Amino acid sequence: MESVLDAIRETDAELGAFVAVAGDGALREAEAADRLIAERGAAAFRGRPLLGVPVSVKDLVQTRDLPTRRGSLLPNPRPAADAPAVARLRAAGAIVVGKTATSEFGWSASTVGRLAGPTRNPWDRSRSAGGSSGGSAAAVAAGLCTASIGTDGAGSVRIPAAFCGVVGFKPSFGRIPYVPPCADRLAHVGPLARSVADAAELTAVLAGPDHRDPDSVPGPPRLAAPPVPLRIGWTEFPGTSGEVRRVTEGALPVLTGQGHRVDRIEVPFPDPYAALVDVLAVSEATGTAPEDEPWCDEGRAALVRYGRSLSGTAVVRAEETRTALRAALASVMADYDLLAMATVPAEPFAAGAIAPAWAADPDDLLWLAWSPATYPFNITGQPALTLPAGVTSSGLPAGLQLVGRVGADDLVLSAAARIEAGLGRGAAPDPETKEERS
Repeated sequence: MESVLDAIRETDAELGAFVAVAGDGALREAEAADRLIAERGAAAFRGRPLLGVPVSVKDLVQTRDLPTRRGSLLPNPRPAADAPAVARLRAAGAIVVGKTATSEFGWSASTVGRLAGPTRNPWDRSRSAGGSSGGSAAAVAAGLCTASIGTDGAGSVRIPAAFCGVVGFKPSFGRIPYVPPCADRLAHVGPLARSVADAAELTAVLAGPDHRDPDSVPGPPRLAAPPVPLRIGWTEFPGTSGEVRRVTEGALPVLTGQGHRVDRIEVPFPDPYAALVDVLAVSEATGTAPEDEPWCDEGRAALVRYGRSLSGTAVVRAEETRTALRAALASVMADYDLLAMATVPAEPFAAGAIAPAWAADPDDLLWLAWSPATYPFNITGQPALTLPAGVTSSGLPAGLQLVGRVGADDLVLSAAARIEAGLGRGAAPDPETKEERS
């Protein structure tokens, strides 16, 4: 724990992954874990599978002992109590070392806002770590914690995980309770870690119902051998760069070598981006009073103003799109066990931007349009995992995304673990040695 806290002090001023650090409280918990292990030996880990493991928590998730500012200058009226995910981490013995940076209320797929400077990518400090769980992804990739808890409303776990070369898992909707629940019913809690096995371990600890989240469902997934062969639909989304394609298609021989049947298929649904924007905008507008706007991030304020302009008819049409997308993907998943694709189509953009240049004007409401492979699966609630597929010629990570049927979290995790082993990437590579690998 001393080593972790020293590393945060030495490197995070430049990286910008943390907005609060536990300090002496984490050291006291580490000392207590040492004493317990000395007294009980291996028995100390019974019921405490994460005993002594340093983890971080995204600043959107409430904690009892560290401030939760939600990436915002606005006050947080919620009680200073552990969210279910944090309480379960602590009960399993994990030690929360700090809160990680997010965009304001997690509105964008970057980690830029008024509360602090941008979170930078450990592989290249001039590039974005992605978002909105960018602080979590950067902290894990830089070795400042073993794992982190993020949230994902349109890609916010998977985008930064892909940008930073770590594993990010968005379980099925409701698998891990989200408290307080989001009215848009898009948000998932999910782990970021350096291997699929670690992500699965955290998911097992975090999963299960909680009465405060009426959408939460029972039963943690188990990491078991997947059936072989799997039927995999390989999809390329619009805008995928040649470099990202080259890296991610390097996984194809691994998939076929493991006996899976891989079919190249067209994207099997129309882009639901317009409906996503309407649902998010109405949700953001509902929770933001006009007098709060001067304190808001410029981009989020533009989204709030647009949300206030929407009619009830527009919202119902967006919900119709959600229903149609769920039906379309249910039909596709009747033919395939998994879908596979590049997690994001492009390499990380500039650290201070909210999106690639063509999508970076907040008034255009295109801030998520550049990541078309992530947000559809929030709309449907399907489990989706990104794992490192390799690095581009510029030495930046690219992620491979696997998507399963709703409820098939165990299959996604198990298949991802085998693919990870086939790729030879049992843990996230070290950003310090990117030049050697590229």
